[in-house]
Amino acid sequence: MPRPPDDADLADHAPTSRYLEFDRAQWARLRGETPLPLGEGELQQLVGLNDRVSLDEVADTYLPLVRLLGLHLQATRELHRARSAFLGSDTPRAPFVIAIAGSVAVGKSTTARILQALLQRTALPGALDADGAAAPSVELVTTDGFLYPLAELHRRDLVGRKGFPESYDVRALIQFMADLKAGHPEVAAPVYSHVTYDIVPDEYQLVHQPDIVIIEGLNVLQSAAPLRRSTLEGGGASDGGAARSEVERAGDQPRTFVSDFFDSSIYVHADEGHIERWFVDRFLTLRETVFQDPDSFFHRFAQLSLEQATDTARHVWRTINLVNLHENILPTRDRAHLILEKGADHSIRQVRLRKM
Repeated sequence: MPRPPDDADLADHAPTSRYLEFDRAQWARLRGETPLPLGEGELQQLVGLNDRVSLDEVADTYLPLVRLLGLHLQATRELHRARSAFLGSDTPRAPFVIAIAGSVAVGKSTTARILQALLQRTALPGALDADGAAAPSVELVTTDGFLYPLAELHRRDLVGRKGFPESYDVRALIQFMADLKAGHPEVAAPVYSHVTYDIVPDEYQLVHQPDIVIIEGLNVLQSAAPLRRSTLEGGGASDGGAARSEVERAGDQPRTFVSDFFDSSIYVHADEGHIERWFVDRFLTLRETVFQDPDSFFHRFAQLSLEQATDTARHVWRTINLVNLHENILPTRDRAHLILEKGADHSIRQVRLRKM
């Protein structure tokens, strides 16, 4: 009679992790000689509302990442030169594109701004066409600018699903990425206002062939996925029909996704309980600051009591942002090349690097 499997047998058949895991001390040792070009005052200007980052954390967690991205940039530039030599022509050099994804309130924007500041102040191999190192030019673009305007979201009955994949003008975002990667001299991204909660009419961020572009957004790592039945069947905006053209239909030919244009990608992760607390804390801070502005879309929340504001924030988190996290954002985590895992105090505690 065969014996039941023991722990060793189970270990032999356990799925192999796609990631190498590092605690903060292990990851910090990979910094090498990468310098820290930021001071405390400069750092705090980059840190988002209610987020907390120290210079020690930047040195331990961000500088090894800068070094790694520099090596990737160098390899990409060498591949571009080799391909140009093979083709016998000097094709336009495309920027190196880094994606940063994760939940609402997890600290994506802070991560993106710190990374931009470090990259553009650090001499990296590959930032020059010739041999040698230089500080690269770095642009940061958020996908908020590619949300549909509020009027269009109302028309499609999608205001309550703002931030979900169907609330974005995906075609415009993909065209932006395609033009960027084609090496166009100038590419324009729409600008979003967090005060009016809307696209700013006739205002654009112009991107002029930088060495590196950081793309930050909730759903940037998405790839093909089957749709809910209501979306596949078409119909009115209330059942998802208005967003039908923006997502792949089962049985259609393969199509292009935003994630196809990325050279490297980062997912910022934390426990859901931590993120909910951060979201509520941020909402309460905004209630006393930005929401006080009469032009703010959320001005109606400015006069809520502390208890009312806390209940409102938790309701928004659990009925909108948590749903989006479960349905659309968290499932893309393991597509990232690097995962930054944060603890309850917002600090990065663990780094997971995808194996080659």
